[in-house]
Amino acid sequence: MSQEKTGIRLVQRPEQPTAVVREKVPMGELPPFFGRAFGAVMAAAQNQAVQIAGPPFGLYRGMPTDTVDVEAGFPVAAPFTGSEGVAAGILPACQAFEATHTGPYDTLSATYDAIQARMKEEGFSPADSMWEYYLSDPAREPDPATWKTLVVWPVA
Repeated sequence: MSQEKTGIRLVQRPEQPTAVVREKVPMGELPPFFGRAFGAVMAAAQNQAVQIAGPPFGLYRGMPTDTVDVEAGFPVAAPFTGSEGVAAGILPACQAFEATHTGPYDTLSATYDAIQARMKEEGFSPADSMWEYYLSDPAREPDPATWKTLVVWPVA
């Protein structure tokens, strides 16, 4: 299986400061949580004149069950001071497998399965946290079949 065919790449990611809202959220309540979190982070970043440095993301700690430990926010270009329920965070420097998923969010598990299979094939173990960059804005692109999500899964 070639990297080009699967679209799965092994990369070295630099550390990235973030501004986030972190909560334990029932799986069914993720969409409203993300909307609330992204809005709160944008407002807090504007209040501190901290520039957003990339697309919104969701970081998941541990394997999701009925409830997921999730951070949602944005990468930032300068250090952020926690305020208004928004905390400073970090996407760690790491070696990770990543792939761009095209399609609705409820089909992301297929991309995770492919990344996990590739990790195993190459002798790596998955870390217990992973994140997704949401490259499409559903408000601007109403067709879920066109949505793009970059899945980043660090190795342990």
